Amino acid sequence: MKKEWILNEKFESENLNSILEWRCKPKNWFIDTTHSQLVLETEAETDYWQKTHYGFQVDNGHFLYIKTKKNFRMTTKVEALPKAKYDQAGLMIRFSEDMWVKTSLEYIPNGLSKLGAVVTNRGFSDWSTQYVECIDVNLYFRISKIAQNCYVDFSWDGEEWRQIRIAHLDIPVDSSILAGLYACSPQGKEQHVRFDFLSIEELSNDPKEVYL
Repeated sequence: MKKEWILNEKFESENLNSILEWRCKPKNWFIDTTHSQLVLETEAETDYWQKTHYGFQVDNGHFLYIKTKKNFRMTTKVEALPKAKYDQAGLMIRFSEDMWVKTSLEYIPNGLSKLGAVVTNRGFSDWSTQYVECIDVNLYFRISKIAQNCYVDFSWDGEEWRQIRIAHLDIPVDSSILAGLYACSPQGKEQHVRFDFLSIEELSNDPKEVYL
């Protein structure tokens, strides 16, 4: 079956695709056309999290996104040099401040880092994790969204995918959602992040299509 691209951004031009928009744009970012990568540095005290656990709420991470009503599979490769605890970079889908999903590796100095996903429904964040031994991040992530459900996976090589999470989102039926790349530094700053591409492929309503 031929792929129908909603977006296939390879970062080969100095300018971003015109349908991409920034939310909380980082001060330092550019497109490295030599290596075809989006490059950014995270700013201090940036994160996405709502209420759960200790009442902490923050909604200011760097997020480059498109808006779509379609079902899709979104994929990227991220290379990062984390510096501080919980430095992170990956993928995010977002309906509102109170309803979103992000997936990344969250860096833990002097120990195993946490690979996982945060699912936020009705203003409460739910963080599922698995420990991995990873210092310099070099990972693929993908989020597939079909109707009100999402499927989160990661890969070390872009070929063999492993499931992180399946989740339901309490979004209205047929609503628009924001989808794209994110990065943040809750306790540090100036994490160096490179994204190799951002591809968003249209899917049907068939959940089986997620793993075709």
